[in-house]
Amino acid sequence: EGEEDGPKQEKNFGLSGLLAKETRMWQGIELKFTEPPEGRLPTLRWRLYEFKGEEQTATLHLHRCSCYVFGRDRSLNKFPGFVPTDHPSCSKQHAVIQYRLKEEDDGMGGVKTSVRPYVMDLQSTNGVKLNGERIEDMRYYELKEKDVVRFGNSSREYVLLHEGSLESGRGDDTP
Repeated sequence: EGEEDGPKQEKNFGLSGLLAKETRMWQGIELKFTEPPEGRLPTLRWRLYEFKGEEQTATLHLHRCSCYVFGRDRSLNKFPGFVPTDHPSCSKQHAVIQYRLKEEDDGMGGVKTSVRPYVMDLQSTNGVKLNGERIEDMRYYELKEKDVVRFGNSSREYVLLHEGSLESGRGDDTP
């Protein structure tokens, strides 16, 4: 008698997010994204050329991992695809460049596949700009050769090219 201290709580079988959180962990650090099932290693040797004004300051080789996390979180220094962005307007985990398998109609009733780079803003405070336009949070945007990416309010711009871009000068995505 009187064992209940208030109304009986209903059972909740809804999503708690705990399983998703477990799959986003890397060495005890929660990542703000999960690699999609179509995530792949790139087939082209993509590079990001970093510019501050007119001066090229770095070349980032983005073909060794299937994803690259950009941000200020130095606890991710040992994460295989971590790229530090030290500008104060950048979030700890600001954005990710993820390679994904893309299937397209080959025009002859079949399917051709390619591995393409995509960028996603990880709900950063100051956003990601792709070719001068701010992108939506938590949505993948396909990157194309010669695209320009900016993180936060940093003046650094990153231009995406692959190793065939420089030799071919064609401006398309074929190696």
